[in-house]
Amino acid sequence: MTTTPSPTECQDRRRRSLAELTGRKLDALLVFHLPNVRYLTGFTGSNAVLLLHPDRAILFTDPRYRLQATQESDCAVRVAKGPLLVAAVKASRRSKIRRLGFESARVDWQAIENVKEHLSLGASLEPVCGLVEDLRRVKSPAEIALIRHSVLTTSEAFRRAIRHARPGIPERDLAAELEYQMRLLGADRPAFETLVTSGPRTALPHARSSSCPLSANRLLLVDMGASQNGYASDMTRMAFFGRPGPRVKRLHRAVLEAQLAALAAVRPGVSAAAVDRRARRVLRDHGLDRAFHHSTGHGLGLEIHEAPRLGKGEKTRLAAGMVCTVEPGAYLEGLGGVRIEDTVLVTQTGCEVLTPTPKELLLL
Repeated sequence: MTTTPSPTECQDRRRRSLAELTGRKLDALLVFHLPNVRYLTGFTGSNAVLLLHPDRAILFTDPRYRLQATQESDCAVRVAKGPLLVAAVKASRRSKIRRLGFESARVDWQAIENVKEHLSLGASLEPVCGLVEDLRRVKSPAEIALIRHSVLTTSEAFRRAIRHARPGIPERDLAAELEYQMRLLGADRPAFETLVTSGPRTALPHARSSSCPLSANRLLLVDMGASQNGYASDMTRMAFFGRPGPRVKRLHRAVLEAQLAALAAVRPGVSAAAVDRRARRVLRDHGLDRAFHHSTGHGLGLEIHEAPRLGKGEKTRLAAGMVCTVEPGAYLEGLGGVRIEDTVLVTQTGCEVLTPTPKELLLL
């Protein structure tokens, strides 16, 4: 499987970014956010600034990445021994750039103040928010293939690791086993800190795995995802040690019904808020609307949290090629919580659930 975008794909992404610059009356853009740099150039190093200009795209990095940058990117590469931002701004001066955009949500404002002295006389730095991120919402076929692969890694790691779950072992030991299995299957790293909670702690929507032991006749929540070839996946599944009682069964059934209703609402043209409402409506019918404390989902790709967010008031219209999670939950103090989460691709006619792991309550 190809793990880096082709030069042609990166060139197309840069062309679309430049078209956005024209609409905002900007001459060039400084890109600092590393996932955005990777998206536009293919470069995977940990230190880079991209100067995106209609005449030329210049990738600035430090001496550690001299060879890697030229191998991964078709951009002109400049190796700087000092601050990359200073080098990029000086290069903009040589290109006679007048209005230079920068990713305002992604940079230390003091650093911006410090480089203003290197601008050409009369040139200005203009804040830009979300330009590249908006382009990243719709994934290319190559990106979708990489996300599929990451999803399958996550599901297979869960299948292997859950066999080691038993009463008495600490939550964090099971989390470590899940991450180990993802690594064995080729993941670069976990997409986020693997969450394993049990018993009453499952009522804490995003509690960290702890030294608390897994115990019999208790719920078990596993929230995990792989970052593989740069692309993330995300999945949450529920298990139970022993035979669940009627309250646990009802809680799981209600959340599963809410998740299936939300999935049925996912299709092009639907607002992100409408998907969220479908899940909340079902939970309200079960008397659990006040037990749902987070949004119904989020986009993912090069980052684990990307646009669109599936939540209240979100006006974004879904489009074919978007990839997001659908993960309603309900959390009851004393009893525990249930969350069911899949990674989902928006298709031309609806959606495709990429996660193959069964959603039924797994009895251990």
